[in-house]
Amino acid sequence: MTAIGIQGVLPVLQTPFGERGELDLDTLTGEVDWVLDQGVAGVTTGMVSELLRLTETERAALTDAVVSAARRRGAISVISCGAESTRTSVAMATHAAEAGADAVMVNPPLTAALDADELAKHFSQIIEAIDIPLVVQDASGYVGQPLSLDMQLSLLDRYGEQIYFKPEASPIGQRLSRLRDLTGGRARILEGTGGAALLDSYRRGVVGTMPGAEVCWAVQRLWTSLEHGDWSLAYRLSGILNAMIGMQTSLDAFVAVEKHLLVRQGVFTSTAVRTPSSFVLDAETGAEIDRLFDLLGEAVAEAVPAA
Repeated sequence: MTAIGIQGVLPVLQTPFGERGELDLDTLTGEVDWVLDQGVAGVTTGMVSELLRLTETERAALTDAVVSAARRRGAISVISCGAESTRTSVAMATHAAEAGADAVMVNPPLTAALDADELAKHFSQIIEAIDIPLVVQDASGYVGQPLSLDMQLSLLDRYGEQIYFKPEASPIGQRLSRLRDLTGGRARILEGTGGAALLDSYRRGVVGTMPGAEVCWAVQRLWTSLEHGDWSLAYRLSGILNAMIGMQTSLDAFVAVEKHLLVRQGVFTSTAVRTPSSFVLDAETGAEIDRLFDLLGEAVAEAVPAA
């Protein structure tokens, strides 16, 4: 693990595909470099990286490429290792640790309704297989059911500094505060709403945020404004981000919009996604996203540089 821990702005990468639908690892490496050029702390893979639509071989290749590119830049890498079986998650987490990742992130299995004891056993087996931190992801804002707060407390009590949390169950702010208070402020919490809830989450004590890659430059500026107490700029940026993210109502919508904006900025050359996908970015939605993107750029450009 890095000396500073897992903290700051850690954008979730999009996965680029080639003409035949294969992983485009050259573009991926360029994406990592572009993201890190925005001044963020590191990079992450996650659900919007389309991991659940990749083969296990592809996920391993993605892990190797992301970790290698991040390490070359001296940046943090967090690799998502959620799977439908403990065995598969353990294998992915072990691979990520051996590749040099700074942490792994794991969401619960999605196809089984597990009680708190079974989930604790699932996470424990993954944690005990590696010597790097694990981010427990409650992804129920998108998929699955909310995780028991008591179960999360039990993991923290047992594994201490090897555990981080990413609560995404609704209402996010209140759940975040309950986890913080239940653990006596010990829980190190990352937020993951694309920056939409960052202002509120920051007040509640998060140590970092995992937005999408496409406007990570704006989220980094928002994070900096919060650290410096520039609430006027923070509210301006947060308002635009909320309007933009409010149009992304599913994982597939996040993927489509983020790839659209990465193409616009010259990071990707294709918006290709793995199918089946439940969302297609129509022209009118794309135009509104572009208008909000322009407003976000203007707000960042007009901001007084942080001291």
